[in-house]
Amino acid sequence: MADLTPKEMAGKLLAEGFSRNGPVATSLSAPIAETPMVVTLDELFPYELDPRITRNPRYDEIKASIRERGLDAPPSITRRPDANHYIIRNGGNTRLAILRELWSETKDERFFRIPCLFRPWPARGEIIALTGHLAESELHGSLTFIERALGVEKARELYEQESGKPLSQSELARRLSGDGYPVQQSHISRMQDTVRYLLPIIPNVLYNGLGRHQVERLAVLRKAAELSWEQRAAGKSLSIDFETLFNDVLAPVDTQPEAFSVARARDELIGQMAAILDTDYNLLELEIDSTEHRQRVVASPPSIPGNPEPDVGRTNVRTAPKPQPEPTPAAPRDGDGTTPPPTAFSATPAPPPSPSSRKERRPNPPLEGDTTMRMKEHIVSPAATTERLQAIQQLVAEQTGNPLPVFADTVLQAIPVQVGGLFPITDIWYIEPGLDSPDRLRIHIAQFAHEIAEEAELTDSIEPLDAGIGFDCKAPQHAAAIALFAHRVLALLHALSAHYDGKWDDQRLSDNFGALLLGSKLNNAQRLSDNGLVKFFRLVRLARRLLDLEANPVEADN
Repeated sequence: MADLTPKEMAGKLLAEGFSRNGPVATSLSAPIAETPMVVTLDELFPYELDPRITRNPRYDEIKASIRERGLDAPPSITRRPDANHYIIRNGGNTRLAILRELWSETKDERFFRIPCLFRPWPARGEIIALTGHLAESELHGSLTFIERALGVEKARELYEQESGKPLSQSELARRLSGDGYPVQQSHISRMQDTVRYLLPIIPNVLYNGLGRHQVERLAVLRKAAELSWEQRAAGKSLSIDFETLFNDVLAPVDTQPEAFSVARARDELIGQMAAILDTDYNLLELEIDSTEHRQRVVASPPSIPGNPEPDVGRTNVRTAPKPQPEPTPAAPRDGDGTTPPPTAFSATPAPPPSPSSRKERRPNPPLEGDTTMRMKEHIVSPAATTERLQAIQQLVAEQTGNPLPVFADTVLQAIPVQVGGLFPITDIWYIEPGLDSPDRLRIHIAQFAHEIAEEAELTDSIEPLDAGIGFDCKAPQHAAAIALFAHRVLALLHALSAHYDGKWDDQRLSDNFGALLLGSKLNNAQRLSDNGLVKFFRLVRLARRLLDLEANPVEADN
């Protein structure tokens, strides 16, 4: 090979290299497994759908800590499949903003190159990232109510895109819980009302940190006021509609969010409504207050303390204060020597025991073990109901001033049973004020007699009456053909009604009573079922009270 001259050698060295025909990679591919790595501020971006909009209240505290100590915990990062930069995976946007600020202030490399933990983008990446940020922000720096509401609303949009159909509130609550961010359905309802009705009017107040309870008061007020407006504005020609009025009342207070008061907004709204509708302010306020109370009760059904199972003790069960100590003064007694039921709402729905029973009854020992199992042992058969029905019963009781029997509270104070039927029994002895009249008592007595007779297939032999104790016994058409158990049941009911005109040779009650209630070991005689026995006890209690009222007509009128 001939020697190259210096000029030729320089020409070869300066010649262009081999050209590439394939694509040129602009960035490295993302790891396929969880990987610790170092990224720069130029490569890392905040998560775009971060629910936090306002400044973290602990921003300055976190910044001082990072300035002195650096990052104690590396943020979790990820990357979308089609992106060329990394993003914060869940919770870390505040720390990233602080790092950018510290780098701008100090130019210290430890704020520019950040140790991170990379995690691959999951299949449901957007939803997982959003719920992760919601949960992380809630944990490390509580979000405002409106930020949570907007985050949940965005999650609903992503879930609907994923499923291709609208989601109910209950389904949204279930999916959020499944992805690690549990939210109650009632809160979701308030969040949607806030985003729809309040955010366009008072954004500054909401972003300034208006709490959940105040937001709920505003939402309930709007619904109650709108209902009163629709009822009173029907048929009237008004110059303004409710939505405009509500906006006009709230919009001015948005300029001074720190001085916002729900009570003032409520007063101003009712005042303007009263002027426009030509209605008395106090009357309108009372009407709206009553509607607000009903909305709160129905939307938030009471729960059974310590009882996660919905099918145990469901009749007339509500949350109530713990029973207070019994009063020392002697209370007036009714005709049979017992203390009559209270006539006003109190914290102790069950009536206090009579003096004689106080001497005999020892204080109930504390509950041991599972409360639910203890209640199950005292229920003959559950009476089906719903939480909504319980809420309505509680609402009616509070509006009328009458106490509502609380099975969970009186389970160890009264005879603790529950029996299905037309009139479920939660307390054998206690008589509700609404039941404490002769006509109502007769209806219940006749129904219990009918259900007891039904066990012996003798329902045709019970005839309701408007006199006596409420029912009469008739002889069956084929008296000789009925079973011994049926004879005994009818004899017992006949002895109570005292109107039976039998046409067959009835056996003596003393021969039947023990076997009917206890059974017989000798001949395996049939006895009343547990349900029938409880109904018999309740029937006797109501009949005694009926006779007392008829013996004292003045008390019955009161």
